[in-house]
Amino acid sequence: MKKAFFSGLLLTLLLSTAPGFRLPLAPPSLTARQITSQPLSQSPIIQSPTWGFFAHKRINRLAVLTLPPEMMVFFKPNIDWISDHAVDPDMRRYASKGEAPRHYIDLDEYGTPPFDDLPRQWSEAMIRYTDVWAVTAAGDTTPVFGRLQPMPEGMVRPYKDFFFRQLLPRFYQDDETLDADSLNAFLQANGITLRARAAFYHEHLSEHGIVPWHLQKMQRDLTEAFKQRSSRRILRLCADMGHYIGDAHVPLHTTSNYNGQKTGQHGIHGFWESRVPELFADEEYDYFVGKPEYLDRPADFFWQAVFDSHGMVDSVLSMEKNLSRTFPADRQLCPDMRNGLSVLAPCRDYAAAYQSALQGMMERRMRAAIHAVSSAWYTAWVDAGQPDLSKLDVPLASEQEAKEEAELKKVFGQGKILGRPEEH
Repeated sequence: MKKAFFSGLLLTLLLSTAPGFRLPLAPPSLTARQITSQPLSQSPIIQSPTWGFFAHKRINRLAVLTLPPEMMVFFKPNIDWISDHAVDPDMRRYASKGEAPRHYIDLDEYGTPPFDDLPRQWSEAMIRYTDVWAVTAAGDTTPVFGRLQPMPEGMVRPYKDFFFRQLLPRFYQDDETLDADSLNAFLQANGITLRARAAFYHEHLSEHGIVPWHLQKMQRDLTEAFKQRSSRRILRLCADMGHYIGDAHVPLHTTSNYNGQKTGQHGIHGFWESRVPELFADEEYDYFVGKPEYLDRPADFFWQAVFDSHGMVDSVLSMEKNLSRTFPADRQLCPDMRNGLSVLAPCRDYAAAYQSALQGMMERRMRAAIHAVSSAWYTAWVDAGQPDLSKLDVPLASEQEAKEEAELKKVFGQGKILGRPEEH
């Protein structure tokens, strides 16, 4: 009774801040003759993007409603913007190849828990997984630093300084060239005779995703935005950060088997993170998550989120695999309408059975995501000195910003996802 009361109370607040919003209607029950006989593991499923646009928007909106009054005075009037733009990172995946790695990390590519050898700090990880190459006067391409050329012990500190100045600012740009003169000056200063007429680098970290490292950078950026009282940047960073934190709470965003492609469960990505929340979140989930907490060590907090998610991967996959073997095959996929198209999606009864088998995992991760998002925002505000947000205004979007937003929506609607392909 208490759970239902608080869920209903928060949902009422939620709906009151979203003019024109209506709860999604559940699809009608279908007979066996009206649905396909293919089980989930044998048929591709068209789904909405990661966590569903529904869940990402809901997480950001609910995170706003947990903030203290000193923050609410700015966030509440902008709750629609923060909610609507929670999906921008997904749309950017259709415009930039550097966007996709920010949404996940394939922890299984780094061994087994507790992943002690995996650098927790982004800069340390980039140094370890970045190779620097020189092209000599003779035209030979030679590794200078990186996995093929171990770093001399006495050069570790000087190289870090060089790396932070010359390489870190260039990451995730299409151009991977380096200034040969700067590299030569560094080599000469450290007694290395090699000289380069050209130089370039190649980073390997993003091959398996960077979400916990990227969140560390975003936390620093948001803190600085609060210090500068930059209202538009605060909103943009909060919207984006909410998305990435949400992704970090999805188990299938922490494994290379992200869509069940290695276990014959193609389509499970969208089943777990889109279909189930869309069907049941506003009907059944308890959204009362309490106040945000101050994060003493944000980096550790983000890593714990992905470690917790990764610990659930086996259950996510095995429970669906077992369910697909026992649940009637002709009741696993049903016709549904999405964006005006007729598609196949997990039937409501099958989704309910999957949710039950996982003992409410989706609800727990969604609740954890809401609390994590509000805690990250709150921590950045506190670390910035708790600036008075009541005096911040939000200027109208410039003509250039409006143009960029329209272009992003156009690319998303007509383009092709860049980076790792996923069917949600």
